[in-house]
Amino acid sequence: MQSAAVSTIRVTKRDGRIVPFDPQRIANALRKAFEAEAQHSGESITEDHVASEIEHIIAGVIQPTSAHAGQTLSVEEIQDCVEIGLMERSHFRVSRRYILYRTEHARQRAVRMTNNELDDLPASHTDNDSRLNVEIEPGIRIPFQRGRLLRFLRAIPEANTDEIDVEDLVDEVVRGAFDAMTPRDVAKLLVLSARSRIERDPAYDRLAAALQRAVLYRETLGVTQVDPDFESLYFSRFELNLIEGIRAKRISEELKSFDLDRLSNAMVPQRDQAFRYLGVQTLYDRYLLHLDGRRIETPQMFWMRVAMGLALAEEPNQRDERAIEFYQLLSTFRFTSATPTLFNSGTCHPQLSSCYLTTVQDDLAHIFKSFSDNAMLSKWAGGLGNDWTNVRATGALIQGTNGTSQGVIPFLKVVNDAAVAVNQGGKRKGAVCAYMEPWHLDFEEFLDLRKNTGDDRRRTHDMHTAAWIPDLFMQRVRDNQSWTLFSPDEVPDLHDLYGEEFNRRYELYEQKAREGKLRQHRTVSALELWRKLLTRTFETGHPWVTFKDPSNLRSPQDHVGVVHSSNLCTEILLNTSESETAVCNLGSVNLAAHVIDGRLDVQKLRQTVTTGIRMLDNVIDINFYPTKEAETANRRHRPVGLGLMGFQDALQMLGLSYASEEAMQFADESMEQISFFAIHASSQLARERGQYETFEGSKWDRGLLPIDTVSLVRKHRSVACSMDTQQTMDWTEVRQSIAEHGMRNSNCLAIAPTATISTIVGVSQSIEPTYKYLYAKSNLSGDFIQVNPVLVSSLKERGLWNADLLDELKYHDGTLAEMPSIPADIKELFVSAFELDAKWLLEAASRRQKWIDQGQSLNLYVAKPSGKTIDAMYQMAWEKGLKTTYYLRSLAATQVEKSTVDVNRHGIQPRWMKSQSSSKDIRIDRENAAVASPNLAENTVTACLLSDPDCEACQ
Repeated sequence: MQSAAVSTIRVTKRDGRIVPFDPQRIANALRKAFEAEAQHSGESITEDHVASEIEHIIAGVIQPTSAHAGQTLSVEEIQDCVEIGLMERSHFRVSRRYILYRTEHARQRAVRMTNNELDDLPASHTDNDSRLNVEIEPGIRIPFQRGRLLRFLRAIPEANTDEIDVEDLVDEVVRGAFDAMTPRDVAKLLVLSARSRIERDPAYDRLAAALQRAVLYRETLGVTQVDPDFESLYFSRFELNLIEGIRAKRISEELKSFDLDRLSNAMVPQRDQAFRYLGVQTLYDRYLLHLDGRRIETPQMFWMRVAMGLALAEEPNQRDERAIEFYQLLSTFRFTSATPTLFNSGTCHPQLSSCYLTTVQDDLAHIFKSFSDNAMLSKWAGGLGNDWTNVRATGALIQGTNGTSQGVIPFLKVVNDAAVAVNQGGKRKGAVCAYMEPWHLDFEEFLDLRKNTGDDRRRTHDMHTAAWIPDLFMQRVRDNQSWTLFSPDEVPDLHDLYGEEFNRRYELYEQKAREGKLRQHRTVSALELWRKLLTRTFETGHPWVTFKDPSNLRSPQDHVGVVHSSNLCTEILLNTSESETAVCNLGSVNLAAHVIDGRLDVQKLRQTVTTGIRMLDNVIDINFYPTKEAETANRRHRPVGLGLMGFQDALQMLGLSYASEEAMQFADESMEQISFFAIHASSQLARERGQYETFEGSKWDRGLLPIDTVSLVRKHRSVACSMDTQQTMDWTEVRQSIAEHGMRNSNCLAIAPTATISTIVGVSQSIEPTYKYLYAKSNLSGDFIQVNPVLVSSLKERGLWNADLLDELKYHDGTLAEMPSIPADIKELFVSAFELDAKWLLEAASRRQKWIDQGQSLNLYVAKPSGKTIDAMYQMAWEKGLKTTYYLRSLAATQVEKSTVDVNRHGIQPRWMKSQSSSKDIRIDRENAAVASPNLAENTVTACLLSDPDCEACQ
């Protein structure tokens, strides 16, 4: 019998009518769903049981939702409640039948609506083509309608701007249409049509993003943003999709413990509009959870799921509040967790860490264990850094068999192939970097690993390599002295030594070699070895150049181990050993989001950094650890790596050119503030949660902050370290907090590349200068040209942006220096990476490095390579006290299609490209090949290209 409470519920029909709620209609639909499932499964079910379950669903879900207060509910809201009720009572298969029932009725309404629309449209607006039909369901087709597309576009705000030609867009879709297209095909054509026009104006970028959101919304909500029920469905489907993900074992059941109503209402659907096209597309392609290809998350649901996953480390009574706090940070683009965290937070396998560093022991069993560890770590989206310096060299004696070793290289070939075989969860390529010190007898072969010539069995085309260089080697290069190579089995302690201890021990082994007391050694010119290293770095992009001594001398954890290498992207510097695999958990502050009204909002930055450190610390306790050694290290030392992105955007918002002393000062002061707030936040977490296990005896415990450790490098070197050590903040508060409470994290700061997460939030990568202001971009949907919206906006303000200027920008490959139509101040503000003197990049990096307890992924750019130029860059990097560098970037001859550009109109080739000979290859001038081998100037060589979409180290 219908209760009085139920009789007060009103239902808003789809045509706007308001009628009394009739529970019998729901009962009939549910009964059909139960009967359909029983018929399908062959299981018997009694009418009494069905009636009882229906009564529970109606009484237990519908009535509480209406609060017995005569509220009005939409049809969709009631049906959503029924789905929740079925799932809560574990009728998952019946729920699926009910969903199919809803879908079928929606399809029937769509057909009726379409027919009615066709009847109402004037003939000139239907534009039906008898050859073209849209298959809205298998076997059900309706005529393709141009007018319907126009109405849909005109309902989207992003299409209603002066820059957008809606008729032109629809014409493009019609030209690409084919018979029996699905609605998804039509939607994709719309997206591609808008995307192909992004180069004309950023307005098309916003429209393409809106159209891609519409594709996503159809999958997750069943409607697009123009539907009147869109917002209510956005909130109500959050819980439904979450339960669906839990049932499919894609989402952790722990997320059911949150107050889902509260969290749903905390979401802000309008924030989806902040994404540019590439951000939405990247989320759609790689980040949003899906079941059989159907996404079950919108962007805000995605941010909330990540926030909930990170809040699981909080006290149960604080989880909802913390999840909302984390969501606010993520959804406003103030801070973004690294890709593994975004992939896996809140899932059944929360492997949230970004980087793993291992040391391979000189033992066959451990070498093969390292292969296995690499595979397990890579499977869950971890980037790998392997230290191979310990392993004996080619020709070394094997005591157990009385044979001789084949050295390191054959093992690295296995590492390379394993990285290809085990990709990162099926979402991106496996990626690993091998590190070696330059005193190893196999080092010269190590330099050749990435060459395209020679014995392919001794090449690793898919693996990255890096040189782990002690200061003594750099000093020998400068003094043009000799350098001795050893096999590690005869000099076993060199691997664990640095600073003066390394120097003394190395010289002792040199003396032993001269006296004939070592079985294997070879003496070479340090300068010639350095030249070979730089030549290979230019030719292949590898090895990366990293510095052992400053990395160890300034390490906060010098009391419990040694830093033997960096990671895949050269920003992580943590101790490793046979029992400990170093792990780092990354996230980045969006510096551009903190520039308000022409200044850096320091208070807002403090709030962001404080919450960001808490989120990163939570990762350590939530994390799924693929190996015991990784868990041991991470729980003992609790390192995190807070970095930044959007540095170039922030400079432009402040009106500062990267090539200016003002920009260097901003790099210095902004990093000081981030460092101050991060270290203080970790200390305050220690007060709340306790110190990390190995705090006692650390540099933190000894009162040494990162800025204090610069003097240790200066004391060690015979050549002065030219790092600027000025500071602008009073650090007394931080020092007192550490003295009183200790630190929660052994390491706090590291600047990662952020290539993908910066794309998601639409800012420049990490600390990078803008590569080009117009460039070809590739993703899963193909290639298109991307133009920098900030540049376009500045040009529009001066009335300069038009089709001719776009052609000119294409001709000059997205750089402004040679464009006569661009004012000098705009050229200065929008200087690109290859126009920028490397001294500015290195100075900015040095200013930041003094505040960072780990490292930076620092790319170096060379427009017109020469041996002298490359040598000067890396020498300056060492002099400036940097710990690491990353890729050496070289230009391909062209990145933008110029088939429509009038070459005669725009003049001669830009001068930074004159030394390049073809669309793919780069040549070094013979007279400038100072670091080259004798025949290098005669050979065509290639370097890493920034635009390579398959380079996973860049993603």
